[in-house]
Order: sequence, then C-alpha cells, then structure tokens
Amino acid sequence: MAAPIFDFTGKNVMVFGGTSGINLGIAKAFAKAGARAGVASRSQDKVDAAVAQLGNDAGPALGFALDVRDHEAVSAAVESFKAERGTIDVLVSGAAGNFPSLAAALSPNGFKAVADIDLMGTFHVMRAAYGAMTKPGGSIINISAPQAWIAMPMQIHVCAAKAGVDQITRTLAMEWGREGIRVNSVSPGPIEGTEGMERLAPTPEAKERSAKAVPLGRMGTVDDIADVCLFLASDAARYVSGTVLPVDGGWTAGGMLTTAMGGS
Repeated sequence: MAAPIFDFTGKNVMVFGGTSGINLGIAKAFAKAGARAGVASRSQDKVDAAVAQLGNDAGPALGFALDVRDHEAVSAAVESFKAERGTIDVLVSGAAGNFPSLAAALSPNGFKAVADIDLMGTFHVMRAAYGAMTKPGGSIINISAPQAWIAMPMQIHVCAAKAGVDQITRTLAMEWGREGIRVNSVSPGPIEGTEGMERLAPTPEAKERSAKAVPLGRMGTVDDIADVCLFLASDAARYVSGTVLPVDGGWTAGGMLTTAMGGS
C-alpha cells in the first residue's frame, strides 16, 4: 500500500462490508492515515481478522458481525460504534452480492437476494447512520458499480440494484447537504484479486480481455479505489457531493464493459 496521501488522525470511520476485498482495502487505507476504524460484515471470523489488522496508534478497531439486510442489526451496530466513538466522520457502505445469471434463468429469490443486500442494505446503512454522522463535515461513500448505468448480460439483478444505490447517493446528497453531510458513490472498474472479478472474469483469458479493454492498459488495484475514497472523505473534496465517480482507468468511457467481460 502506498504512503497515506491524507491525514485522518482523530477521525472515526465505519466501513460496512469492510472485511474483505475492496472494502477491507479502504478500511486499511483510512487506518493507515490515522483514523479509528470500525468494520461490519456477516462473518464473525472475517470481522475478527479485520479488526486485528486495523488497530493503530489511535486505538483498536471495532468490529460487528451482521447482515445489512437486517435493519435492526445495522442500527444496533451504529449505536454501539457511536457509544464508543461519539460520531461517524466517514461512512463507507460497500456490502454487496453478485453472481452471474441470465435473466431467464434467474429465480425471483436470486434477484431479491442481490437487491436486498445491495439496495436495501444501502438504505439500511444510510438510515441507521444518519443520526450518528458528524454534522457538518460528515462524508458518506457508497461503493457502486458500472452496472448502474451500463447494461451487462447476466447482471440484471446487479444493474437494477446498483442503479438504485446511485440514486440513493444523489437523493441523500440533496436531502442531507443542508446539514453539511456529503454523499458520493465510487464505481470501481475491473479490480484484480477481488472476489467480484473472480466471478465475472473467472478464467485467465477473461482477465486478459478485461485488462486489454481498459484504456490505461491494466486492471485496477484495491489501492486505486482506497486512495479515491481518502480524497472524497477529505477536505480537498469539501465541495464534492452527489457525484458518482468511476475509478476504472477509462474502462466505461466508451461503453466497453460488456466487451471486456466477453458477454456470456
């Protein structure tokens, strides 16, 4: 991981879905930049492992095992974080579900599972965290996906859910901006070494196609996403709100997403 670009000493950061992949990388970046971190995900083992990695000079990390589909569990975790830390300065909502399936083969339960995690989960996190956010000065970052605005075969459930996540971002930027809370989305492109990329590009050939489709000539890294989140949460982005920011090396600029994945 590169040296921290921004200083978050004294700040409290809570990352939902923050025990693996991109979201763990984001939590690590904030902790390295001096923040006191908290993470939440479904697996107690993953929560414990992440907490062990995220402690720093500012103190131990906090961890919560929960399912974002359970609003009461999310609310309880936020209240516990607030009781320990006072407020949430930076909130990252990144819990997500995905599996490839043609629409004709996708069961209603399969569609609902992704919608409940991605869309309802985002609402649960936003709604629960509202009362704990620093006002003014709080920053919320939702982790979106290119499927929110570029249709992709075998991704109807994700396309629908992530489009909703981006609209949550824009709507809450309008509603909560008056209180000094900024709300933005980050949309990662193909990120190497992540579970999502393994599902969408499971073979070396598919990974190669994905990398070649990126104008910058490579897949992204977790650090590429984490550094952008540090920027969005920092005072350098103090006038940035309601934005959906692609971090994809130009991958989606020309609508290359389906080509990169090779269709079905």
